[in-house]
Amino acid sequence: MAPLDPHSYADGESPLTTHVALTLYLDFATCSLHGSALLTLSAPHSGPLSLDTRSLTIHSAIDPTSLSPIPFSLSPPDPVLGSQLSLSLPAETPLSSILLSFSTSSSSALHFLSPSQAASPFPYAYTQCQSIHARSIFPCHDTPAARIRFSALLNIPSSLSAVMAARHHARCDPVPSEGGLSCPDSLWCAPGRIVEQFVMDQPIPPYLFAFAVGHIVYRDIGPRTRVYAGPDVVDEAAREFSGTEEMIRAGEKLFGPYDWVRFDLLVLPMSFPYGGMENPRMVFLTPTVIKGDAAGAQVVAHELAHSWTGNLITNKTNEDFWLNEGFTTYAERRIVEVVQGEERAALNMGIGWRGLNRTVERFRDNMEFTKLKPCMQGVDPDDVYSEIPYEKGFQFLWRIERQVGRPVFDEFTKKYISTFKFQSIDTETFIDFLKANVPGIENQIDLRLWVEGTGIPPDAMEPVSAVYNKIKTLASEFKNGQMPGEDEVAQWNGQEWELYLENLSSNVDPSQALALDARYRLSESRDWEVKVAFLELAISAGCKEYYAEAERSLKQVGRMKYLRPLYTALAKCSDEGKMLARRIYAEARNCYHPIAQGVVESILSKHA
Repeated sequence: MAPLDPHSYADGESPLTTHVALTLYLDFATCSLHGSALLTLSAPHSGPLSLDTRSLTIHSAIDPTSLSPIPFSLSPPDPVLGSQLSLSLPAETPLSSILLSFSTSSSSALHFLSPSQAASPFPYAYTQCQSIHARSIFPCHDTPAARIRFSALLNIPSSLSAVMAARHHARCDPVPSEGGLSCPDSLWCAPGRIVEQFVMDQPIPPYLFAFAVGHIVYRDIGPRTRVYAGPDVVDEAAREFSGTEEMIRAGEKLFGPYDWVRFDLLVLPMSFPYGGMENPRMVFLTPTVIKGDAAGAQVVAHELAHSWTGNLITNKTNEDFWLNEGFTTYAERRIVEVVQGEERAALNMGIGWRGLNRTVERFRDNMEFTKLKPCMQGVDPDDVYSEIPYEKGFQFLWRIERQVGRPVFDEFTKKYISTFKFQSIDTETFIDFLKANVPGIENQIDLRLWVEGTGIPPDAMEPVSAVYNKIKTLASEFKNGQMPGEDEVAQWNGQEWELYLENLSSNVDPSQALALDARYRLSESRDWEVKVAFLELAISAGCKEYYAEAERSLKQVGRMKYLRPLYTALAKCSDEGKMLARRIYAEARNCYHPIAQGVVESILSKHA
């Protein structure tokens, strides 16, 4: 059987799932999930069929028409792929659907939080399925090549509410199940439970399946946008993201109609491992993007841009991940340029350029992962997650734009989106489409070097702007002990400081770091980008004075963008730093999402 995706057990000769009807029971007391999934295939099938699972107990597999059992087996778990669920569908009567019941108490996608961990009087639970974690929620073809529609019934405590990246249908009392559920009706219909019903009418890749359950309220901030959050955060979040509708309209002018009906935002607890996740109809966000000055809107711009590049057109495998993130980074900066101006977009690009150079250095011993299309066979996507697909992908598209001119590239982009919407494609399909619609481009740009080459191509370009150049100049003067004057930084916000810190020399001595913080209190910044960038710099310089602040930060936040540099800086600086990092992690581990736990454990193991 031909493999479809290096990260899935699905094969290219069997039909893929097109619809899933889910029934899920969340047990907060045991941090477990019980469920059933009615999978509909793209065509009737007999014989072997493989599905992806991770840490799922499969209780039954049934023909939903005849109620006959379907023989199945689970393979031993692979450290990357999880376990293969092998089904033997009857040869005499090909099946179009399969009913599975299952449960799990160790899902890599689902994070249960106690009230104290959620900083709330109530418990909380949420999912994060990118890149290959949907298989730990329900058995599926967990590849972006398989686009599914779904319906979902979530049975939860009646004191809580559920939200989902889908259309909310109803909130109602539970009724006895019709069979196939892995928990008995006595649990399903127990007092104090409620059922939230959702429907996703448009086909999405499984990694975009997402829900959250907790004490969640909302505020309307536009004709098609609500902000959902805990009661203590929701008003501040609504102010931070009040300009969302303007960004949606800018995106529509640039890239075509917004096809997802609503663009709602959910601010999760501090343990959420990413800045944002582009789940259609409801973006998930970390509260660290709420900065009080609307600067967090740039993260929203990125997740909004995914509505066209990533959600409408999806990478076929994780080897083509740049098609999602490179295009989205490009689209984000176009939206920011319209809404916030060219200088702000240039600062965004400058931070990205520094990040790209740092990431290439990170992979200097394994340059395969500096390619736009790397070989990912046997590689966990979480282990090599980086800025390469974002920033090298952006640079590739910006290079094409500079070659053909913005008007031509804008028309190309709109045609690309309209041609492949609601499809999953690979890099080769994009390159063929590019050459067909921009004749001769392969003679003007070395497309193969950009896609298959390692490192940064020679025709990539650092951004140019007056503000960006001024900040770089000020950073270069710091090595001589010259700090920027208060008049020079008076109008700076977090992004300017982030860029300044990114451009400082790596061999800053402790006295310089202490002096900089004494003047500008960067270690106390409310902007997490600034705080973490400074703490990383100071700890790497040997300033033990900041160990306590690093510990407070690592116990407060679960965003991997901050965990990676702080744990790495501690683990690399000294034996004392290593011991501190291990102690902090032991105490904070349960507050981190399972994906973040794996990342931190990898860092600590690497620097043991």
